[in-house]
Amino acid sequence: MKKKLTLVAFIYAKPECKDELATRLKSLIDLSRSEPGCINYDLHQSSDDPTVFVMYENWYDRSDLDQHFNMPYMQEILKTLPDLLRAPLELHYLDMLSKPS
Repeated sequence: MKKKLTLVAFIYAKPECKDELATRLKSLIDLSRSEPGCINYDLHQSSDDPTVFVMYENWYDRSDLDQHFNMPYMQEILKTLPDLLRAPLELHYLDMLSKPS
């Protein structure tokens, strides 16, 4: 049986780019949720620092996440991120131990 996979991505916007980054990240939500391997795909913004965004994603397995990163809309945003970020994208891959709710 394949393990479910969680990805938590910390995304640090340049202060002057936070609104543009938020718009771009929001545009990924419905597209990503429509992928067959997606369990959930949720965007958060820090209450303490509005330049910090967190993507919380669950996928049926690693191959589904790999396919997600190869989608044209993901390739496009990954090209634009360096201009919008003040720090490198921080990705944490986690094996899901519980059943998805």
